[in-house]
Amino acid sequence: MRADAERSRRRILDAACEVFLERGPDAPLDAVVRRAGVGPATLYRRFPDREALVRALVTDLLARLAEAADRARRDETDPYRALRRFVHAAADLRMGAAIVVLLERLVVDEDLVAVRREAVTAVEALLRAAQDAGRLRADVGMGDLVLLCVRVSRPLPGALATLDADGSLVHRHLDLALAGLAADPDGPTGRPLGFDEVIAAAGRPGEPGPGGAAPGGVALDQTVLDQVASDQTASDEVAE
Repeated sequence: MRADAERSRRRILDAACEVFLERGPDAPLDAVVRRAGVGPATLYRRFPDREALVRALVTDLLARLAEAADRARRDETDPYRALRRFVHAAADLRMGAAIVVLLERLVVDEDLVAVRREAVTAVEALLRAAQDAGRLRADVGMGDLVLLCVRVSRPLPGALATLDADGSLVHRHLDLALAGLAADPDGPTGRPLGFDEVIAAAGRPGEPGPGGAAPGGVALDQTVLDQVASDQTASDEVAE
């Protein structure tokens, strides 16, 4: 692909991520075109319909997630610092929150499951290394880490968004959360949440398993988003 074509594709995917996160996966594609600064023909030439755009975006985000995890492991000698670096990189890409929103309307097939598995494997390697080094609580699971990133990285609603216009507040809150995950021999323990439990809670009975494709994909409902909102409300009530 020519360099200018790749730049146009990158602008479209980045713009789609922002627009879908702000307005949901049913946002007008014209909004993506305006945000990307390209013509409608440029978008539709690369992505003939909404599902093609959403699928390309989810695949791209998962690939970048795996790349960020691999880079953090290569560049950091301390496993906990590697995990921290990855979490902050993922927040900059707005991955956690965006993927949950986008999966609402995406039919999952074997190809998408394979891309997701690669990303999950890379991140789980970071998590296990930090735990094996005694730098991360043993009761932290992949599902805990994913949902933590989703909660913290979602845009603040309404006028509150001005508090984090430059994104620095997200990173501060991530550091506060990660400090709470650091290993503490006297701290409380619990059962780690696995990533497979997150997928099951999302309601995907038609998802392909290790043995092959299941008949018919099932679009993700609002289960995860509703649970996140419910948990946040409960936490706020306890805090009050």
